[in-house]
Amino acid sequence: MYHYTHSPITTIEFNHQTLYIKRDDLLDKDFSGNKARKLYYYLTHDFPHITKVVSEGSIQSNAMYSLSVLCKRKGWDFLYIAHSLPSFLASNPHGNYYEALQNGMKVIFSKEEAPIDTNTLWIEEGAREREAQWGINLLAQEIVEWQQANAIGNLAVVLPSGTGTTALFLQKYLSQYNIVVYTTPCVGDESYLIEQFNSLESRLHPTVLKLDKKYHFGKLYRNNYAIWKKLKADTGIEFDLLYDPKGWLMIEQYQEFLSDKTLLYIHQGGLMGNESMLRRYERKYPNL
Repeated sequence: MYHYTHSPITTIEFNHQTLYIKRDDLLDKDFSGNKARKLYYYLTHDFPHITKVVSEGSIQSNAMYSLSVLCKRKGWDFLYIAHSLPSFLASNPHGNYYEALQNGMKVIFSKEEAPIDTNTLWIEEGAREREAQWGINLLAQEIVEWQQANAIGNLAVVLPSGTGTTALFLQKYLSQYNIVVYTTPCVGDESYLIEQFNSLESRLHPTVLKLDKKYHFGKLYRNNYAIWKKLKADTGIEFDLLYDPKGWLMIEQYQEFLSDKTLLYIHQGGLMGNESMLRRYERKYPNL
């Protein structure tokens, strides 16, 4: 049976503002951040009839890597339907892709290559499953325990969203404590994110704050790298380069709106993915 310990909460000063960071990046080397919470159910339950897991997504996905570790630990085959495989990455495997291959992942490009049978466990892209509630509820309980132990008033939880699963289930649990969850979309726009929420729950949604600039998922932006670099320099904490910059840009843009709240930021983990992201930034912006 696999169990996480509580992740610590760190106090930081950033842009003349005091904030708290829930250090889910420190949960586990292989299962960190929101992927650790989403996959907790599969890690802690037995599935005697399962021999194979099939999922899909981008080729450097943090979820892909964590699923590869899950399958290795469980003794399952892992078939991953990739959206695409850039030629540079195919000839120079690195980052999450390389590590997942080392764990036995087989990459395919269509569902037809992965027949689903009674021995197959299908896990949605980004682990957007109702079972994700198991681990996310533990995260919510840790937040409430910390709030009550430290008499924190007017608490707001902030984090960026891909599928929005973590933000959604956090808000569902935390609503009873009058804690608001704020999030911003990293994949698609606000309507896409709300559609993802509705596919799992029709009520108690987190509050979506839109950024003033449209960002395309996976594309490189100077300001994303700049805020990531400033955070690392000012706080000593390394954040994920794909999702976390959007979360911090949200905090920066809505600083006045959020000024009367105590902010707890959920670290997204997934630092292994920074290797490939940094290589891409170096190629696109060599002067950075």
